[in-house]
Order: sequence, then structure tokens, then C-alpha cells
Amino acid sequence: MTVDSDGKIEVPSQVLAEAAEWLLQLQETPQDERVRAGFEAWLAGSATNRLAWQRTQRAWQAFGETQPQYRDHWEHAPRAGRPAASAMPKVRQRSAWRSRGGLAAMAGAAFCLFVAFLPTMLLHLRADYRTATAESRLVTLLDGSTVRLAASSAIATDFSQNRRQVTLLQGQAFFEVVPDRARPFTVDANGVTVEVLGTAFDVEINQNLTAVALEHGSVRASLDALPPAASETLVPGELLVVDVSARTMHKESIAPDDIGSWRNGRLYVVNKTIGSVIEQIQRYHPAWITIPDPALARQTVTGFYDLRAPDRALEALVEPYGGKVHTVSDLVRIITRF
Repeated sequence: MTVDSDGKIEVPSQVLAEAAEWLLQLQETPQDERVRAGFEAWLAGSATNRLAWQRTQRAWQAFGETQPQYRDHWEHAPRAGRPAASAMPKVRQRSAWRSRGGLAAMAGAAFCLFVAFLPTMLLHLRADYRTATAESRLVTLLDGSTVRLAASSAIATDFSQNRRQVTLLQGQAFFEVVPDRARPFTVDANGVTVEVLGTAFDVEINQNLTAVALEHGSVRASLDALPPAASETLVPGELLVVDVSARTMHKESIAPDDIGSWRNGRLYVVNKTIGSVIEQIQRYHPAWITIPDPALARQTVTGFYDLRAPDRALEALVEPYGGKVHTVSDLVRIITRF
């Protein structure tokens, strides 16, 4: 079994198709002993089969569907050896899938939903400190510096006699660094390196963007993919936004009181896309949020949003632009223009 670059355990597409096919068969004919025997033989065949079934079944529930058949098979799956090839289900022809297209599409969407929720193994292995949805955490580092982690965020630390390095693996963090000229303090944030001596600043990574906002002190930020001449030095009240994919950097002014406002449950954004703001609100919302309208997602906004009430924050974010938040279930929010 291999692991993707994003840390998720990789399951071959053929095995996922088999799991979806078994799901459909068991939902349609739960009393068919022949179907059940074939399914149990397939499930016992390998750890990969069991993982594919586990993801498919849990996703089906997360999407708000009825209690899946044979729940006990993914909670206490058998460990027998691989069955003969004849026990494996045959993926049906296109016409058979079309006859149950809605159900198949729902199963596929449910599986994608579960994958979106699945914590990545790689992140857990790399992180020294991390937070869950809607959780904030104050971490005191070995040198006495502190890091306030935002929700759904993670860092890794590497301290030695001559350096202090923190890697922001996910999310957002506010740093208050103890001065130590003998040991520079650096933060690696998605290819952007922030160098400090003693200061307080906020760092966020969001898709291809990295944002650094300085409350007090002085920092220098540089994009690893650019020459050293492209680095920028910030003074208090400045926000540096780095587009890693486009390899561009630009500064904006920001009130020092608004830097790291998420620590008080407030999200302050300036000229950000609705899509990127939704990604920030997602860290504080237990549901999976999707916005399938790319034009609405690209709309830029400026404003304050209450992270303590994420549903109201979503409504305040999209309603001025014709958007509506649809509550599909406790675990799903879909944002559209109707």
C-alpha cells in the first residue's frame, strides 16, 4: 500500500469501483445470500478492499443517507486471505450504471466527501503540534517563544544550538518570538521563508497564497523560488501577500489591532476571494463546505466575519453577492446563487 503526496493512503480506482458496486448491490438486495457471500469473500481478500469499503460506507453516512447495510463489516472487518478471482465483482457495463446513475453518482459524491474529511497521515506524522476544527491552542516553544495555532492548523519545529525553525504545515499561526541574535528564528510557510529576531506576527497559508502580517518588530520574507533580491522587509501595520504559483509579492496596509483577529473569534479580510474566505471559515465549521460556482468563488470581499458562528459568517459572506447557503445535512453546506 502506498501513500499519496498529500498523505492519504492510496486506494486503486478499480478497488474503489468494486466497493461502490458492492454498496449498490447490498442496498438493492440486502437479503440475497449469494450477493452477501460474494461481498464477504471480496472484503476478506485484502486490507485495501477493507479500506475502500470503510471509506465508502462512512462517506455514505456522512452524506446523510440511510444507515448502510453491513455496518459491522467495516467496523470489525475479517482478516482472511485473498479469495479466488471468481469471487471478485465484475464492474458493470456503462448501460447498467446508467440505469442507477443517480445512486452511483451519490455514492461517488459521498466518497469524495469522506476523502475531504479524512485527516492526512503525512500531516500527522510531520506535525509536532496541531489543532482540530474550531480549536485554538497556545504552544510555548523550547526558547520561550509562543505560537497561537488557529483552528485546523499544524506546525513542525526544529531547534538546535544555532537555529530556530518552525514550519507551518497547515492553516494559520500567530508568533511572538523571544529575541536571540545568536539563533535566528525562521518560519517556513509553503515555500515562503520569514526571518525574525524578536517580534510578533501572523502567518497564514491558503491554497497558493501565503500571508504575513506584522504587529510589531521587523521581519523579512522571501519566496524560495525567487532570487534573494525579491525579498521584502515588513514594518508594523504591513501585510505581505505572496502568490507562490505566480511568484509575486505585494504589500498592503492593515491596522495592528486587526492582525491575528481570529484569536478573538473575528476574521478580518481585505480584498480576498470568497473561495479563500470559505477555506478560512472551514477551519471553524464541522461541516464540509463547497461552492461549485467559480464566478461566485472568485468574487473579492472585504469585511469582518464571526468565526464563533460560522453559519452566520457564511451567510454574511455570500448573501450580498446573491449567494445562498444550503444545509444539506449537519455535515454538508453547499453555496450557490439560488
